Amino acid sequence: MLSRKGIIPEEYVLTRLAEDVPEHSRYHARERRARFVGKNGTCNVAHKNIREQGRFLQDVFTTLVDLKWPHTLIIFTMTFLCSWLLFGMIWWLIAFAHGDLDHSTQLQAGGSWGAGEDAEGFMPCVTSIHSFTSAFLFSIEVQVTIGFGGRMVTEECPAAILVLIVQNIVGLVINAIMLGCIFMKTAQAHRRAETLIFSKHAVIALREGRLCFMLRVGDLRKSMIISATIRMQVVKKTTSLEGEVVPLNQIDIQMENPVGGSNIFLVSPLLIYHVIDKNSPLYDISPLHLNHHEDLEVIVILEGVVETTGITTQARTSYLADEILWGQRFVPIVAEEDGRYSVDYSKFGNTVKVPTPSCTARQLEEDRSIIDSIPLSPKSTSRKRSFKLKPKFTITDEPS
Repeated sequence: MLSRKGIIPEEYVLTRLAEDVPEHSRYHARERRARFVGKNGTCNVAHKNIREQGRFLQDVFTTLVDLKWPHTLIIFTMTFLCSWLLFGMIWWLIAFAHGDLDHSTQLQAGGSWGAGEDAEGFMPCVTSIHSFTSAFLFSIEVQVTIGFGGRMVTEECPAAILVLIVQNIVGLVINAIMLGCIFMKTAQAHRRAETLIFSKHAVIALREGRLCFMLRVGDLRKSMIISATIRMQVVKKTTSLEGEVVPLNQIDIQMENPVGGSNIFLVSPLLIYHVIDKNSPLYDISPLHLNHHEDLEVIVILEGVVETTGITTQARTSYLADEILWGQRFVPIVAEEDGRYSVDYSKFGNTVKVPTPSCTARQLEEDRSIIDSIPLSPKSTSRKRSFKLKPKFTITDEPS
């Protein structure tokens, strides 16, 4: 872990960086709820008993891109080797059918083989092919357009000219597919998501007299994410009125941010919050529910266009019930220094305790007097600069 080495603070996690998870469960009474989306953004879903495997072969390019690097490199190498061997065999068969192998053997015995047309007027289909090895080398020369000059196609065999054209076309198609696959794997959008970060914990505290679910999101790169949007979902097990059990019911929740709406200007870390009202699935959540027993998971999805490549990227993370801190608030990390705004990422996930009622949002809405009994902090805690103004002129009494 980079955080263990001191490169990345432990207060936040990268969206694609898996955390160290101990093998033994922290709680012995009951195992922790399985995540639907991991902290590193991966989806914890296993697809089994897929009968129609042929559907994956209908989209070969996407299948190759989705493969792991070792498998992709093996397929990349075997594709070229198989094509060279296939056309090498075709060139050998053409030479064998035309009698080039027998004639070249005779010329080799006489010491003048490979010189094109011999004394008897024999013209081979491809010069200097006298074995399968030389046919295989000629296949490589044709497909990768090396052309060492010792072997070439003559006008003797129209079939050889046709094979030459076919091999060039097949070689171009293989190059386009395999090189395109390698490029897409190296420029995948999720690589950019490595530098999109979320706070390790989410918090619930009062804001403007209402309970809010809050988290912090930031971007480590200077190149921006254009048209960035963020949305949240609550995943939990529910039962319908008809008795149908939905194991993973996804419920969208309304997001708020400093500029309003779901679009964000991610030039510096932002606090994203959700007001817990009567339309929120967190309306009946209290501090007693924020433990590993609660079947609750909040998924956060950040989408946008990479400014440098124009590729759409997506970063994901999730918060289980015991990863939501009640009565906490994120500390400020943006400060003005020397005419610029400085961001201290060492405090990215730091929180402080603030006065917060230990009741649900429903109870708080029904009884607003609960807030009056809480000692709230002053509205403004920012430091004010003091300036000493020097007078530009003085007023003195004129002598009489």
